[in-house]
Amino acid sequence: MQHDAHAHHEHGTDSTHAGPDSHEGHKGHEGHEGHQEQHGGRHEGHGGHHGKASWSMAAKATLHCLTGCAIGEVLGMIIGTALGWGNMETMILAIILAFFFGYALTLRGILAAGVDFKTAFKVALAADTLSIAVMEIIDNGVIALWPGAMDAHLSDPVFWIVLAIALAAAFVITVPVNKWMIGRGKGHAVVHRYHH
Repeated sequence: MQHDAHAHHEHGTDSTHAGPDSHEGHKGHEGHEGHQEQHGGRHEGHGGHHGKASWSMAAKATLHCLTGCAIGEVLGMIIGTALGWGNMETMILAIILAFFFGYALTLRGILAAGVDFKTAFKVALAADTLSIAVMEIIDNGVIALWPGAMDAHLSDPVFWIVLAIALAAAFVITVPVNKWMIGRGKGHAVVHRYHH
């Protein structure tokens, strides 16, 4: 009985001895909760890049948009020229197609992650709208203001030179926009949630 009590006491001591350990464990648990909160906060932000958007991440997101814009614009110019449309109609078509292909590239990646179309479409809109809009304003602004660029045909070297300069300018100006958005958990940060 005495032995039992002693054993019980020892066991109690053990648990008391484990107390600091278990207290440490508890602290660890608190730390884990803190880590979870931190991780949760990060996950919510970008799928983790909340406040930590790197320039390379922003550049990659911008390049993604730029690809869609370039495809759409060139295709718009080809179609507009082939149909004998004026500059304004051709530019409007090019902008519409730039948005279409920009969204399409993002959609393809999200749908590949097994997301339903409705959700994927909403994500693509949230991720790319501002980025493509800024890019199109800069890109078309350069083309519109460049002397002779609007009247250049696809066979004219000036058309391709000005388009390359316009797209490069759009890229440089849109990268900081994407960096700011990703840092706030918006833009392509939304897309990354579906890739992890």
